Parts: sequence; structure tokens; C-alpha cells
Amino acid sequence: MYDKILVSLDRSPIAQSVFETALYLGKNCHSQLNFLHVLSQETTETPLSFAPYSFTYDTEIIKELQHQWEKYKQESIEMLQYWTNQAKDQGLKAEFNQIYGHPGTIICQQAQEWGANLIVMGRRGHSTVSELLLGSVSSYVIHRSHCAVHLVQF
Repeated sequence: MYDKILVSLDRSPIAQSVFETALYLGKNCHSQLNFLHVLSQETTETPLSFAPYSFTYDTEIIKELQHQWEKYKQESIEMLQYWTNQAKDQGLKAEFNQIYGHPGTIICQQAQEWGANLIVMGRRGHSTVSELLLGSVSSYVIHRSHCAVHLVQF
């Protein structure tokens, strides 16, 4: 049924639930999993989302932000490696990718290119007003994905 599941993970508290849901579905459908983390300044987990833009000409601040960004990227890779190994320990085929860009766009592109039958991702449950103002990655993916989308509610 779902032989290829793209699992969109971030560094929010819901990520563990998304992983567990994908693992459950993967085991029951004998699926291959592809864990995806999208590097983006738009997410609240990234150190650059709070960058002091008015101080961007200060060399020391720029160096510190670059250091924080590199650390964030490396920690995210380690997270993906951990979850990939956990899935493999459960007997599933698994791989991972970390790509920079707009989360909704990248998730849809990767699902299409990889040939995913299902996308598993989290939904934070923003109100209608905040979704209108801030946008919603899950809403974007639901409306633009070529395949089924399974949302895990936060």
C-alpha cells in the first residue's frame, strides 16, 4: 500500500510522535522510510529565526550566528542519523536528507522526486488567524502534494 514513506521531521517536541507514527506505518506496510529535515530560517527552531537583523553589519554577531547555524545543521544531521538507525534496527529500509529551503515546497518536491506514496508530518494546530498570518507548512503540503498526507497533531 505505502511502500515509500517520506517523513518530515523538525526539531520541535512533536518530532518524536511523527517518528513513532512513521515507524508504526512503515512496519505495518513494509515500507521504506526517508527522513527529511528542511533547513529554513522560517522555522522557530532555527537560531537564525531570532537573528538581530539591525546588527547584521557587526562582524562578531555575524560570526556567532554562523557558528550557531553550523551547530544547528550538525545537530539536525545527528538527529536524522539517530532516527534512521532506529528504523534500521526495527528491520526497515531507511535513509535521510537535509535540504535548505521553504519547508512546504521542499517536502512536496522530495516526495515527488523520491516517488513517495505517503508523507508523514506534524501539525502544530495553529488557529485559523495565525495560519493566515504565518502560513502553515502542513496546509501547504496537503494542498500541493501528489500523494497522501498523514498529519500527526501537536
